[in-house]
Amino acid sequence: MPIVPKPSVLVPDEECGCGAAARLPEGICRVTPAALGAERLLPAQPVRDGSDKVQVAAFDFDGTCIRGNSPVLLVRHLARRRMLKPSVIARIMGWGACYKARLPQNESWVRGLVFRAFVGQPAAEVNRFLRDFYDRFIDERFRPDAEAAMLAHEEAGHAVVCVSATFEPIVAAAMQRRPIQYAIATRMKVDFQGNYTDKVEGLPIEGPQKVQVLSQFCDERFGEGRWELAWAYGDHHSDRALLAAAAHPCAVTPDRPLTRTANAEGYEILDWRQGRK
Repeated sequence: MPIVPKPSVLVPDEECGCGAAARLPEGICRVTPAALGAERLLPAQPVRDGSDKVQVAAFDFDGTCIRGNSPVLLVRHLARRRMLKPSVIARIMGWGACYKARLPQNESWVRGLVFRAFVGQPAAEVNRFLRDFYDRFIDERFRPDAEAAMLAHEEAGHAVVCVSATFEPIVAAAMQRRPIQYAIATRMKVDFQGNYTDKVEGLPIEGPQKVQVLSQFCDERFGEGRWELAWAYGDHHSDRALLAAAAHPCAVTPDRPLTRTANAEGYEILDWRQGRK
């Protein structure tokens, strides 16, 4: 069933304090006009080490912080509610089969297919829908070990950044429930009326793109040359670039290709399956 349209309320730049109009769930504010991510509003700043650099701990979301894949779960949810046409679902499933076979795929195209469910809907309403989806189906999947690691980094004064290919409002909802200080996720374009489109703004935060947007974000937030990617956590072979860029790469319940890379490169391998340490 469709979301009932309501007027979209935009937060002016001067009220938001983050440079860009915010259409994210209450308590979440965008960081930069370039729309790189969302920030949980915390009074404290990350502490710097002896070299005066912010120590960044970057976490992938799907498969690393949570069990499963939030976009896949979202598609199932939308299908049950008949918010996607069967032909669109079939195309998404075909894309998924090719992805599992590691064939080159258009990441923006498939995200556009998923957001066909929300085209023309006010962004504020869609964000609330996705926040409810997170609360009902995703938060219970958050790995206890991921939360413990985030808390340990936060207590040590490190900057905890979630870098994810999933949709931004889903990660924004996680930021309200879990110890994520900063987040960079895939953002969908909003039209001049404040309604969502089926186009990705920029590129999906996937593969090597994670390193690029993380570097850009940290340069803007902490200052160029004044931060270090000290830790990175990922579960999938598409996270190889992110882990390779970190001083302390951690492969979390890795898939087979990432396991091979982790063994070859000497990465720490963590078992974060529920009930396992």
